[in-house]
Amino acid sequence: MPERRETRPVMVGTVPVGGRAPVTVQSMTTTDTRDPAATLDQIAALADAGCEIVRVAIPRSEALDGFAAICGASPIPVVADVHFDHTLAIQAARTGAAKLRINPGNIGPAERVDAVIDAAGEAGIPIRIGVNAGSLAEEYRDRDWPLADKLVASAVAFCDHFRERGFEDIVVSAKASSVASTVDAYRALADELPYPLHLGVTEAGTSRAGTVKSSVGLGILLAEGIGDTLRVSLTADPVDEVLVGWEILAALDLRRRTPELVSCPTCGRCEVDLIPIATEVERRLRGRSAGLKIAVMGCVVNGPGEAREADIGVAAGKGVGMVFAKGRPLRKVPEDQIVDALMQEIDALERG
Repeated sequence: MPERRETRPVMVGTVPVGGRAPVTVQSMTTTDTRDPAATLDQIAALADAGCEIVRVAIPRSEALDGFAAICGASPIPVVADVHFDHTLAIQAARTGAAKLRINPGNIGPAERVDAVIDAAGEAGIPIRIGVNAGSLAEEYRDRDWPLADKLVASAVAFCDHFRERGFEDIVVSAKASSVASTVDAYRALADELPYPLHLGVTEAGTSRAGTVKSSVGLGILLAEGIGDTLRVSLTADPVDEVLVGWEILAALDLRRRTPELVSCPTCGRCEVDLIPIATEVERRLRGRSAGLKIAVMGCVVNGPGEAREADIGVAAGKGVGMVFAKGRPLRKVPEDQIVDALMQEIDALERG
């Protein structure tokens, strides 16, 4: 893959975004911000799954007290997501937000956008200029242009305005539900702007469809060296967004948070019930440090070879599995003991 494009770095709390920093994984809470306890519980679950930056909606002024409490207790940096009412963004900047996310196109006249810029500057926090296909500013929405061109023109115009105001702690996103339009927009932005890019395919859909669309769109861009942080947008538990985000990064060998699991798709040659075995191994590997390669293979075609190439692996036969470590066969175990045997060998390997 080409080298990642270097962008102007910003700090979101303690998390660097852009420059040469690793691509970070984000998500957004789905709880009522007026309920800080419930929101913090969800943030804790997201952080446990690997979320590094979390976005919280502030839909109305009644949510500001809850937002302040969330910022004060969150284990990861909190981004204020504000639309329409610029005063909410200003208050969020003053009450602990690590970053603001606004769409200047729906914040209102330039003087309101400028007031938000000033508040972020005073607080020393960045702003994400988030342009979405579904909420383009009126001057771009009705133009007879390709959607990607509208997104890019809108984002660049806002960036120019921020720069003219002397504010360049900017992160930029230009999202659409169309994978093709999203990819085209980000490619153009990467060529035109020096700022970190927040990747995402917006309104991607439910868990299966959204995972596929996000993996294709984000995968293309990341493979071209484009992107500094990402959110996988799913109509699902936000923890799933985080897990999918990490899988995308791992598939491209950009970052890993857990060991790599290799498992075969099964076929008529498989003589063990491999799916629950692989699923349980995957579950138990969560929380384990990255760096290991684990193979769970179901037949004699590729099984022994993959198992030998892995740090720890199993090649299954008729109701049994041969456990390997670093290419050496160790022992044969019954099918119902395969998972425990694998985990025992992983424990032994990690202990050294």
